Amino acid sequence: MNYRVFVEKKEGFQVEAQSLRKELNASLGLKLSQLRLVNVYDLFGFDRQLLDKCLYTVFGERPTDRVTTDFDLEGRQYLAVEYLPGQFDQRASSAEDCVRLIDYNADITIKSGKIILFDDTIDTETMDKIRRYFVNPIESRQKDLSILETFAQPAAEETRIIEGFVDLQDDDLARYCKENSLAMNADDLREVVRYFRLERRNPYETELKILDTYWSDHCRHTTFNTSLEDISVEKGLASDSIEASLELYHSMRGELRRSDRNVCLMDMATLGARYLRAKGFLDDLEESDENNACSITVDVDVDGKSERWLLQFKNETHNHPTEIEPFGGASTCLGGAIRDPLSGRSYVYQAMRVTGAGDIYMPVGDTLKGKLPQKTISTKAAQGYSSYGNQIGLATTFVREIYHDQYVAKRLEVGAVVGAVRVDDVRRLKPKAGDVVLMFGGRTGRDGVGGATGSSKEHTTESLERCSSEVQKGNAPEERKLQRLFRRSEATRLVKKANDFGAGGVCVAVGELADGLDIYLDRVRTKYSGLSATELAISESQERMAVVVGRDDMEEFMRYCSEENIEVTHIADVTDTARLKMMFKGETIVDLSREFIDSAGARHFARATIAAVADRNPFVSCD
Repeated sequence: MNYRVFVEKKEGFQVEAQSLRKELNASLGLKLSQLRLVNVYDLFGFDRQLLDKCLYTVFGERPTDRVTTDFDLEGRQYLAVEYLPGQFDQRASSAEDCVRLIDYNADITIKSGKIILFDDTIDTETMDKIRRYFVNPIESRQKDLSILETFAQPAAEETRIIEGFVDLQDDDLARYCKENSLAMNADDLREVVRYFRLERRNPYETELKILDTYWSDHCRHTTFNTSLEDISVEKGLASDSIEASLELYHSMRGELRRSDRNVCLMDMATLGARYLRAKGFLDDLEESDENNACSITVDVDVDGKSERWLLQFKNETHNHPTEIEPFGGASTCLGGAIRDPLSGRSYVYQAMRVTGAGDIYMPVGDTLKGKLPQKTISTKAAQGYSSYGNQIGLATTFVREIYHDQYVAKRLEVGAVVGAVRVDDVRRLKPKAGDVVLMFGGRTGRDGVGGATGSSKEHTTESLERCSSEVQKGNAPEERKLQRLFRRSEATRLVKKANDFGAGGVCVAVGELADGLDIYLDRVRTKYSGLSATELAISESQERMAVVVGRDDMEEFMRYCSEENIEVTHIADVTDTARLKMMFKGETIVDLSREFIDSAGARHFARATIAAVADRNPFVSCD
């Protein structure tokens, strides 16, 4: 049977409700005297006996909560909210886990929501203001309490061939990119058309989406790799120092015999390390095909004995995800940063957070169209980051938020982490034909679809309306399982190569592990039915990882996953074809040359001007 359960805190414990009332009054200029907050659980597949067992063990606690299946809202003013279909709901997911501790075989589904109940009389205009403030349309919607049913999942779309693609002419390319919301530009698309003409076929839609993901600024760093044909320096306080630095840069390039390489921001950023290594100052830097985190070797005193360890650190920006859905964006910024050293087999033990926001005291009514209020972004992001960190058990020892008007254009959300692992517990081996790829961790949904390409596009007034599928939701308890698994040296020593699922999902995380791969999309474990091949290939659902192990080691590694309560599946085979192939429902829907994927599309060119800084030296007192 199906039930609806209502849970409200008793007097003296209504901290969240009181906080929300104060927030609405302060942000919207209201004078609400009282506000009640009720958590709602829609239960499907429960019998009465199971329901009675769960009321005060799963959904509430007798000392602090009122739990009922009968809640009278007749004549009351309220706002009911629930997540959009396909969005990960951690409250509901955790409740399902708890119910299965009571009855392991229970075939149940849970949805959660919230009701804001007003004792004051609220006019229509005020209710609309509260609704717009409280409901982020890209992740949630108003809940209809007259309906008690599960979300209907749409049937999976067929994987279609893009007919007429190879016939596109140069004049069609820019329009095609815009109409199909591609992150690549016309020059990149021209390369794709040329490639498929040589292949003598039109591409599957999945192939185009994969290339768009691989070549997005998020994945290939287009901006940093853009060739700078000319760099000019405006005269000002620091112009002499800047010109001297440019001369030093070109001198170092010549000394390293890199003068024939493109001048670009990426080369400027990495040249210093190359130079130091050439001079023998970076002998402790670990270099390998795995580029998950910066890794150096250090000597560690372990109980009086010196051991060689890898110290790894990584930073990650989640500007776009946090801009459109602050809680999830900031929480997955930390979760994603943790998984980078984790895929390097390290245990992450320390973090740092640096963020940038506009004026958080700006009136909500002055918020730009298509934007969330700066106060909402800043506070919800802080809640999301701390929520993930507290659940996974990570100390963030430095937190700083910077305020500047230019952060209104796009939020800054940076998470940095440090981890370590014994050198003896890590293998870095090149995968060979016959090896297998195992995917393990969280299940795959539509959350995060298009995140890599979305973060590579300009943020416009339509962004909030279009980005619902790009929202990423974190599940820290699932990531704790991954950490526990990689703390086991018997597991990490089986791994030849590893990658975490960040931007691009399966196509990038698995696709980067070897030059030749056969990937079986039907084997991807999903949160719900109805995902298309394209969604399976590019979804950025969190808490997932992939490893390459020898075929003889597969069963042993899968056993370790099972012992940590982690779902694992054999998702791909390493081949010697130097092609990325994906199979779905018995059909090969992706067959791309590794050489073409790695070409990263067309070369981009630009001219740069280094603007003059303020005439006043910020380090000299005005007095």
